[in-house]
Amino acid sequence: MQIKKLAVLGVISLVSGCGTLNTVFREDIAATRQLRKQQTYCQSIPRVYSGLAFDFCLLNAPPDYTGVLVPLVLLDLAMSGAADTFVLPYTLYRQEKDGNLSIYW
Repeated sequence: MQIKKLAVLGVISLVSGCGTLNTVFREDIAATRQLRKQQTYCQSIPRVYSGLAFDFCLLNAPPDYTGVLVPLVLLDLAMSGAADTFVLPYTLYRQEKDGNLSIYW
């Protein structure tokens, strides 16, 4: 029983703010690689609230038949929203300096 709780806690901690971690704290190419891999229909995402945009772009892709992606992304939306608000001053600066993250060049 305790191992199950640890596994759930581990998954939640890995997922929490994942969209924000991918778009704010990683290089642009690494951040957009997963979106290209999922074949999203998004062309670019803004840097401001980029974690939320990242998650919405994951949802705006061809369906994932494993059934795991959508619940994890929905969980990550809340965590990314909180994390995006925390890093808002930095992402406002990056948006002005670098513009949107282009997914397809």
